[in-house]
Amino acid sequence: MIKRKKFAAWVITTAVGLSAIVPQVSAAVNFTDNGTATSYKMAVEELAKQNVISGYGDQEFKPNQNVTRAELAKMVALALHVELNTTGKPALSDVASSDWYQSYASALVSIGAMKGEDGKFQPNKPVTHEQLIEVTAAVLKVDVAQVKAQFGSAFVSGKSATRGEAALLVYAAQQIAPVQITSITPLNAITLQVTFSAPLPKENTDADKAKANITFDNGLKLLNIPQLKSGATQTYIVPVTPQKEGTTYTMSYQGQTSMTFTANTEKLELRSAQQVTADTFEVESSLEDGVADYGYVVAAYSSSRKGAFVVDDNNLYNGKQYKILSSMRDKQVYITPEGGETMTANYVLFTQATDGRQAPKFRLPNGQTFKPGVKYTVTSDWANIASGSFTAIEIAPLAIQSANKVNETSFEIALTQDPKDELFAVRSVTLTPVGGGTPLTAQYKLSSRKGATGTFDLQNGAKLAAGTTYTITAADNWATATGVTLTAN
Repeated sequence: MIKRKKFAAWVITTAVGLSAIVPQVSAAVNFTDNGTATSYKMAVEELAKQNVISGYGDQEFKPNQNVTRAELAKMVALALHVELNTTGKPALSDVASSDWYQSYASALVSIGAMKGEDGKFQPNKPVTHEQLIEVTAAVLKVDVAQVKAQFGSAFVSGKSATRGEAALLVYAAQQIAPVQITSITPLNAITLQVTFSAPLPKENTDADKAKANITFDNGLKLLNIPQLKSGATQTYIVPVTPQKEGTTYTMSYQGQTSMTFTANTEKLELRSAQQVTADTFEVESSLEDGVADYGYVVAAYSSSRKGAFVVDDNNLYNGKQYKILSSMRDKQVYITPEGGETMTANYVLFTQATDGRQAPKFRLPNGQTFKPGVKYTVTSDWANIASGSFTAIEIAPLAIQSANKVNETSFEIALTQDPKDELFAVRSVTLTPVGGGTPLTAQYKLSSRKGATGTFDLQNGAKLAAGTTYTITAADNWATATGVTLTAN
């Protein structure tokens, strides 16, 4: 009893954090022999919720019964997410394709975590404490001593492990298991739905760190952070560059775990393209057409996005299936003037749905503007645009009304009217000292806009000089600024 209490204490203290790691299932399994005072109670309940373990017809778990090799293979394979669709499955003379444990036994033998003897798996053979630890360590790819430490003083060399002890150790192993990719579903040409064995660490909310952690082969790239789906614990919407037809990709997480998938080159069906400013246009889609911007269905925006909803694993909501439009960050489309050469237009950051519409904005290359009266056609390698052509019109540039200092490195610019979108994004202004001096450059601080006012930050470590008055002009003529000045008091 004393030995088991020590093992149980470790499990209980770590279980607090595990609630965020273990997939939650609404219906708990209540085994009649899983008493409240037993050391394995929590482990059995949690593994049952995950459908890792099951009992007998009379709702008994039989925790004190010796665990068999077949039972252990199932527990470890499911709890630690071993790939079951193995190729070149080993021939095991005592395992038939119809046996309930066949896929688990084959998978564990295939990866070397369990071994056969003379071509036999011996599914009904008991497992010792040492073997339980060795199999678990082999799947986790960690040192045996690390897993043995979780067993604590309950370990007895040569002793047969019980089903309760196996549940305890496997449940504890989930705590030290590295995050693994458990499934990948390519939803369309630029969107993956990926489930991991646990929620991703918070470091993946930084785009650069996420790109370092999540990699692909064959030229595919992650474009922005994975976004957790609303209602899910470890399933994410993952934006990628366009996939290439007929290509098989391997996705890796932290260089440790990987999984392959076949490209989905299905293009999203978008509604139209239209001009917004003298150098910017938008591409619109609609929920009515079954295309949902990811902002509607991910947890990060569920409270702030009007009309947000929860889709299931197949992206169904109220009987309607939605194609998910992932983050547009670093996305491109092509725009061709009638009789002219095709240009590449880049997505304008933070314009994907800031005006309450699914209408990401794209901008012509630097210095290019639309020529009124010319017909332009927008195309994409990740979308079909039903009405992809428009005739350009003369649109007056935005007008800067005033500039006011915030501190020595930033200031606010107010337009004459609210653009009602992030049209400040990726814009710069030049500050030229009145009376002569070196001009300064300031760039818009993303998502800082409040109505017609946005914050601009000086670049390259520059600071406003006290007592100096600067004349404000818009770089690349994205806005007019007649007589607008800023005095640094």
